[in-house]
Amino acid sequence: MFSSQQPFARPWQPWRPSRLLLLVPVGLIVVITVADTASPDDIVLGPLLVIAPAVTAWFEGPVLTGVIGATAAAAQAFIGWHSGMLWSRNIMVQIVALIVLSLLIVVFAAVRERRTRELAQVRSVAEAAQRVLLWPLPQRLGTLQLACVYMAAEEEAEIGGDLYAAARNAEGTRVVIGDVRGKGLSAVGEAALLLGAFREAAHHNAALPELAASLEQSVTRYLADFEPPDEAGERFATVLLLKIPDRDPVARLTSCGHPAPLLLTAGRPVAAPDLVASPPLGVGLTGPDEISVAVLPFAAGDTLLLYTDGVVEARDGGGAFYPLAERVAQWAGHSPQSLLHHIRRDLLAHTGGRLGDDAALIAIRRAPAPDHLTGPARLLPHTR
Repeated sequence: MFSSQQPFARPWQPWRPSRLLLLVPVGLIVVITVADTASPDDIVLGPLLVIAPAVTAWFEGPVLTGVIGATAAAAQAFIGWHSGMLWSRNIMVQIVALIVLSLLIVVFAAVRERRTRELAQVRSVAEAAQRVLLWPLPQRLGTLQLACVYMAAEEEAEIGGDLYAAARNAEGTRVVIGDVRGKGLSAVGEAALLLGAFREAAHHNAALPELAASLEQSVTRYLADFEPPDEAGERFATVLLLKIPDRDPVARLTSCGHPAPLLLTAGRPVAAPDLVASPPLGVGLTGPDEISVAVLPFAAGDTLLLYTDGVVEARDGGGAFYPLAERVAQWAGHSPQSLLHHIRRDLLAHTGGRLGDDAALIAIRRAPAPDHLTGPARLLPHTR
C-alpha cells in the first residue's frame, strides 16, 4: 500500500490462505474414497489419495499436512476393509507407500515453513534498516509539500543503493536524491555514508558547490578504506542537490552526474532543465569552483519531480524505456501524494510488476502564497 509517510512501497502483499481451503483436500479424500468403493474391483483409485496431502502442503504447514496425510492413510485402510482385502499384500503396500509419501511431504512443508520464517525475519530487519537509512520525508517542510516513494529491485532485501533526504535551516530546505552504483545490499553501506554526510554537511555549507565538495570528500575517504581491490575506480554515486528558499520563488540545483528533475505546472508542458552536470561523487571532483548551480523558477503551485535512473531506465516486455516525462504530464495538477501514486502504479504496469533496478521518486510542491512569483518555466543563468 502506498503512503507518503512510508519510504518503501511494496509492489506485492503476502498471500494469506483461508482455512476454508482445507475443504479441498478433505473433499478429495471423500470423493476418491467413495469413487473407489463404488468402482469395479479392477479399477483402483486409492493411490490417488496422496494428492490430498500434496495439495495441503501448498497453503498449510507441516502439522495440518500431516493430519491430512493421516486421514488419507485411514481412508486407504477403509477402502481395503470395505473390499475385504485390508490385510492383503497389495493394500498394505498401498497404505505404507501413502504413509511414506505423506511423511516426505510433511518434511518438505516443514522446510518450506522454516525458510518462510527466515525470509520474513530478513525482510523485517531489512525494512527496519530501510527506515533508519531513509527517514520518511514529512508531508510539509516550510513552504513545501513533499511525498516520496522507494521501490527496491531486490524484493528480499527491500533496500538498495538509491537514497534521498531533506534538511531544514533558517533560509529554506535542502534536498538530496542519489543513486549509488549497483543495487541491493552491496550498495547500502555507501548509501548510508552519503545520507549521514548530507545530514551533517547540509547545516554547515551555505552554497551547493561546497555541499557537493563535502560529500565528495566523504565518499573519497570511504572508498579509500572500504573499496574492494577488484572494484577500484568503479564505485561512484550520482546525486542531485537542491536548495529551495522559503521566500524566493526559485530552486537552485546542482547535479553530480544525476538526471535533472522535471518541473510540472498545470496547463503547461513538462519542463526538464538542461543542467550542466559535474562528475559523479567518487570519481574525482577537484573542488567547489568547478561545480555549477542552475536556478530554476519554482512558483506557487509548481511541482518538482526528482527521480533516480531506475525509473526512466525501467523497460517493458519489448525493451522500451518508461516515458516518464510523457506520462506525468497528465498528472501535473495533482498533489505530490497523488502524483507519486499514479507514477508508481503506471511504472509497475509498464514493467510487469518487477523492476530491474532500484527506483526512488520525490515530489516537491511549492505551497500557494500571495507573494510568490509566477511565469513560464525557464532556466536562469548558472550561478553559485
